[in-house]
Amino acid sequence: MIRSEEFHTRRKRLMAETGPGSMVVVASAREVLRNGDSHYPFRQDSDFLYLTGLTEPEALLVLLPGREQGEQLLFLRECDPERERWDGPRLGLDRARSDLSMDDAFPIQDLDDILPGLMEGCERLYHLVGKDPTFDQRVLGWRNQLRARSKGQKGPGEIVSLEHLLHEQRLIKSSDELRSMRRAAGIAAGAMTRAMRTCRPGMNEAEVQAELIHEYQRHGCPPSYLPIVAGGANALVLHYIANDQPLPDDGLLLIDAGCEYQGYAADISRTFPVSGRFSPAQRDAYEIVLAAEQAAIECVRVGESFDAFHETAVQILTQGLIDLGLLSGSVEDNIEQELYRRFYMHKTGHWLGLDVHDVGDYRVEGETRQLERNMVVTVEPGLYFGDEDDIPEALRNIGIRIEDDVRVTAAEPEILTRSVPKTVADIEQVMRG
Repeated sequence: MIRSEEFHTRRKRLMAETGPGSMVVVASAREVLRNGDSHYPFRQDSDFLYLTGLTEPEALLVLLPGREQGEQLLFLRECDPERERWDGPRLGLDRARSDLSMDDAFPIQDLDDILPGLMEGCERLYHLVGKDPTFDQRVLGWRNQLRARSKGQKGPGEIVSLEHLLHEQRLIKSSDELRSMRRAAGIAAGAMTRAMRTCRPGMNEAEVQAELIHEYQRHGCPPSYLPIVAGGANALVLHYIANDQPLPDDGLLLIDAGCEYQGYAADISRTFPVSGRFSPAQRDAYEIVLAAEQAAIECVRVGESFDAFHETAVQILTQGLIDLGLLSGSVEDNIEQELYRRFYMHKTGHWLGLDVHDVGDYRVEGETRQLERNMVVTVEPGLYFGDEDDIPEALRNIGIRIEDDVRVTAAEPEILTRSVPKTVADIEQVMRG
């Protein structure tokens, strides 16, 4: 559970970055109609959630460093017993002040009347420019409204994107965040193991997906993204989400799936034989990817570059492709000419946090950034073999990806998803059970 004190600290830290004379505005996500009068499940905007902890729509956070009457303000829906009978309870103004450690709270319907006045005396206005063009126009409208009603007050002369300051802050995870991420990883790991135990010839991809979702939801967690449950050749589609085809009895099943706990994501990939036993060719290819993943994880340490674990994985995968007879020549030449990309075309990982592909720059001043303590990354090498004539028949239409969530430390990397079987022996043992 993220404590209210932590949200307060995050806001203070951000205000220290923007400085006196600034205003920060961050909007909640909006509800989106699915069809008729039914909405898609609401998911709070990650930046707004990071700063407030509020999971309701129709809200706006305003930060005013140095304002004597209160620096941290929240606009949100008032309590309304009639609407709450239909839509569920609302936090309301009083609890926003107490539960969320806000200095003050105002009805969201008063936003257009109050906000322009709060801009008076501000030199710079920070918000997430370009994230929501409709909100961009509202921000300009508030400034224009202030200028129209007060000829001597032009309002903020500079509108600055908040993205870099806020997203750099989100990149380093606190102890509370790590607890939530470990919980998400543990639930997602249990779901992946359940899928292994359940899988058998004659099943459909949709049946396996149902096992994943059941495990997430019995713990009160939604999926962190649309699961990939790809049998056989479907694993060659990197973002396959149809999940509606029969499983190949003698083929492999690639699952890439995770869940959210309190907004924090897990992201796991495993590949295993539908029959419960790897064929010799499947085992050979799988062992190459596993060796690449294990070596890459060893590079997830303080002071290493973000690119280091990708480069390590590419080295091992390329040597493996040579050993399989799919590439020829030296490892160095194949990497220089990027010949390995026919079989491995994606990066080996990304940031992980409130977003599956979490925020934060991968390069700083043109150079790949160094890893710091309590960053969290995924490590996910893979190999993908089509049905071309020059590929041995036993390897055709195979896609293999192995992915874990890893916390950066100065010593041994912490594998948050370590409880999911991934060696050939462990996978086959679980599937026999």
